[in-house]
Amino acid sequence: MKVTISTLRDAKAQGRKFAAVSCYDYTSAKLVAAAGVEVLFVGDSAAQLMLGFDSTLPATMDFMAAITAAVKRAAPDRLIVADLPYESFQAGTERIVKDSQRFVKECNADIVKIEANDIPIETIKAIVNTGIAVMPHLGIRPQTLQYKARGTTADDAAELIKFAERMCQAGASMLLLEGTAREAAKIITQKLPIPVISCGSGPDCDGQVLIMPDILNLSDSHKPKFSKSFANIGKACTEAVALYADQIKQGLFPDDSHSYHMKSGEYEKLQKLIG
Repeated sequence: MKVTISTLRDAKAQGRKFAAVSCYDYTSAKLVAAAGVEVLFVGDSAAQLMLGFDSTLPATMDFMAAITAAVKRAAPDRLIVADLPYESFQAGTERIVKDSQRFVKECNADIVKIEANDIPIETIKAIVNTGIAVMPHLGIRPQTLQYKARGTTADDAAELIKFAERMCQAGASMLLLEGTAREAAKIITQKLPIPVISCGSGPDCDGQVLIMPDILNLSDSHKPKFSKSFANIGKACTEAVALYADQIKQGLFPDDSHSYHMKSGEYEKLQKLIG
């Protein structure tokens, strides 16, 4: 059954938590969908984890569209979240709306995520008015290159709560809270009728999201406080590739069972042809 925003609103109303994973390619998305995860993010963190940049900023719209379409092909019945890249914001509201439409029309994304703190409410409304579902991203916003937790003081928490309410009033369909104090995130989740997803904002939100490389421990790079690895697949991958390379060098792979063969009598015919 197709996971929709209505599906997640029903889950919120019934007090059922749901899971989300950020992944960036067809193969990974197939695995995530097979695991029963309801929501797949296609985040601009792919610029770091796929392309090796030191921030999310180099992710282009063309790149994001390509990987979003790939994830959608892998998991057509999951809710797919497309992430507007930094370059879209630099061009203003018209470009933001155009790129949001591209995500939906070209990539079949279900909802567009937008890092919202510095985006005018009118921009959110402009996207919503085209019939596109929007997920504002509040709290820590990697596109600002600032990674300080939000909502850790009463004043900051109150400001964040009010802003979240304004986003909802502007027509947001869902909300992502990253790196927000648990207490503030809980209040926002309780106040808003829309599903709220936590990325390092405590267990009281309606859903949780982590990136696939952290879940699988695919790299030895620094991980944020809120992240957790559930398997050491990175080590297993290294060991498997090392075994592959070793068997090649020892002449153990490929063996005859991994080889194609000429049809009966054809080798003898070939010998005559080549003298």
